[in-house]
Amino acid sequence: MELDGKVAIVTGGAQGIGRAIAETLAGAGADVAVVDVEVNRAHDTVAAVIALGRRALAVKANVAEWTDVKAMADQVAMELGRVDILINNAGITRDGLLLRMKEEDWNLVLDVNLKGTFHCTKAVLPALMKQRGGAIVNIASVVGVMGNAGQANYAASKAAVIGFTKTVAREYASRGVRVNAVAPGFIDTAMTHGLAADARDALLKQIPLGRLGTPGDVAEAVRFLVSSAAAYITGHVLHVNGGMLMG
Repeated sequence: MELDGKVAIVTGGAQGIGRAIAETLAGAGADVAVVDVEVNRAHDTVAAVIALGRRALAVKANVAEWTDVKAMADQVAMELGRVDILINNAGITRDGLLLRMKEEDWNLVLDVNLKGTFHCTKAVLPALMKQRGGAIVNIASVVGVMGNAGQANYAASKAAVIGFTKTVAREYASRGVRVNAVAPGFIDTAMTHGLAADARDALLKQIPLGRLGTPGDVAEAVRFLVSSAAAYITGHVLHVNGGMLMG
């Protein structure tokens, strides 16, 4: 139970990768605050964490809104006693070719994916600094490194998350706070279930391991980065993409 006694916040924890991360951290001993705009679905994740013998809390919050995020951080600290780990996983897509992309779709994706990461990090940093220790993992994406047609907003947001990760890692390493990112490739979640068969086949041909990733693949990478096994790792981007991008 390498995370025994730790409290983790997982944003976007109601489903998919977020839920897998919450359950994996709980399995390693952490208590978990599951943060999501869809709080009813977050209760399902909470039930799964409790079934693993850990404390859990569902919190409704829109990470794009500072007042929501500040209230969430205060609630977690009050009800679970502390914060040791933050997983910035909440994210959305609004795909479209650039010339057809509406400004509101650009703004919404940047607000949730990038501003949300900024808000949550800013909200928990004072507690992590005060206790001189903590771990933050930001969920980026392979498309933030290589780009992807039809995802200018999403790719821009995830590339920015990578730059944000490295900067915050430099700023707060001296306070014992480690900040890393995980960049998933194409993962078998609701976001990829809508792909047509030919598009899915074309995608698989780009992946040397020959399969989509699972939410558990990403969750295990996160578990490593927040554990003592990664005590000397900060400012790193861990790629989990089946070999789709190497380097």
